[in-house]
Amino acid sequence: MSAALLEVQDVSKSFPGAQALRGVSFELLPGEVHALMGENGAGKSTLMHIICGVYTPDGGTIRINGRPVTLTSPRQAQNMGIGMVFQELSLVQGLSIAENVFVNRVPTRIGGSIRWGELYKRTQALMQQFGIDVDVRTPVSKLNITTRQVIEIVKALSLDARILLLDEPTSALPPNEVEILFQTIQRLKARGIGIVYISHRIPEVMEIADRVTILRDGQRVATEAISSITPDDLIEMMVGRKLTDLYPERAQDTGTELLRVEGLSRDKAFRDISFTLRAGEIIGIAGLMGARRSELLRALVGVDKAQSGSITVQGRSIQIHSPQQAFESGIAYLPAERKTDGLFLKMALTQNISVTALRLFSRWGLMNPRAEAAASKQFVERMGIRTPSVQQLVGRLSGGNQQKVMLSKWLVRQPKILLIDEPTKGVDVSAKVEIHALLRELVRQGAGIVFISSELPEVIGLADRILVMYEGRLVGEVPAAAASEQQLMLMASGYVASGEK
Repeated sequence: MSAALLEVQDVSKSFPGAQALRGVSFELLPGEVHALMGENGAGKSTLMHIICGVYTPDGGTIRINGRPVTLTSPRQAQNMGIGMVFQELSLVQGLSIAENVFVNRVPTRIGGSIRWGELYKRTQALMQQFGIDVDVRTPVSKLNITTRQVIEIVKALSLDARILLLDEPTSALPPNEVEILFQTIQRLKARGIGIVYISHRIPEVMEIADRVTILRDGQRVATEAISSITPDDLIEMMVGRKLTDLYPERAQDTGTELLRVEGLSRDKAFRDISFTLRAGEIIGIAGLMGARRSELLRALVGVDKAQSGSITVQGRSIQIHSPQQAFESGIAYLPAERKTDGLFLKMALTQNISVTALRLFSRWGLMNPRAEAAASKQFVERMGIRTPSVQQLVGRLSGGNQQKVMLSKWLVRQPKILLIDEPTKGVDVSAKVEIHALLRELVRQGAGIVFISSELPEVIGLADRILVMYEGRLVGEVPAAAASEQQLMLMASGYVASGEK
């Protein structure tokens, strides 16, 4: 076995009121993809921040190439060959690929002028190593998300990184483009680069990783070869118990029609969209990036305006020109980006829950804090939100708990129709199970749900019916119980109609 590129031995780290890591050990070999998994709050991010020099451990030892080191800053970690690609990409949209890759390090002449020819040549050489054929003068804003992710990796490797930390690298990628990233990772492995791969997506880890280390409650539970374990083993180690029902049982019967969409079109985004939603039903919308699924939901709630077509809610034809009209008609909308579009991170849980129904918690224009707190406590209990207090800032909650808060703020209004974009994006396995159960319980109570997910297993497992979109059109409908990932992928790529196998 090759000598380890990175060794972490008995590392501990505490913050005021919390022990984040307790004697954690971790090892990365040359040419290895070592997955790091665990629920939100398990300590993954803290460990990565220690390795890349953001945090200083309270105790323990870190070795790089067998030599003990003390990492006191990200710059020092970079100088020692450690590159970090965070989940939130850090590229500057207005700059070119080359300027982003060599940001703060562009080659210059005496006097400070940039040597553009050399900058482009050096960047092009790096890009060619990964089989990327793109003009390095292209602004990053014009690139798709997969190419941006690869450029983040190229940027880290331009610093001669031998250790690469990837934090949820596929969270924003459509399924068909994950393989492009995996091909890049295989090239890195062949060059002897070690990769720490953080992900909640178990199928990806099973495909790309060589070994996996599981953290739970700040401690290492196990380190195993991927070839020796099953997905069920991973889930049990992460949550500390067996999870037998990742997806709840489907509804047997549906009720009255809640929503009818006929011939809905908007500019070049989507056209001639028609479907119905009934009480007690969950519809999943599958599609690749560019299918315009999110644009459809935004038009249904008036964030964007449809040019033609009709919307009927509970038998009444309505014109939706604003989100307020949609909300008053009984339609709730949960956007994909909860941190930027769905929540007020610097406000308390109580304020986030009450924000959609201020009239319920006010009198003569004055808010009633007691009523807010009482309602929030009810939702904390009902939704299983883990928080030390209803006054906790939402930005300090885990991703799964933030998602439950965003759902709670709409349930205050008791909507009959919920439109949800990526219901479990960035949440851990245990939180996924809880959110799936919550959504199924809502439809049992008479609601109807339309959701988008980039994870095909979630679309198949959670939905009753699946609509497939391709380039702004509905290309088919499939009963979820009869659907397969292969069939949905072919339909979403424009190759197979719903009736073909």
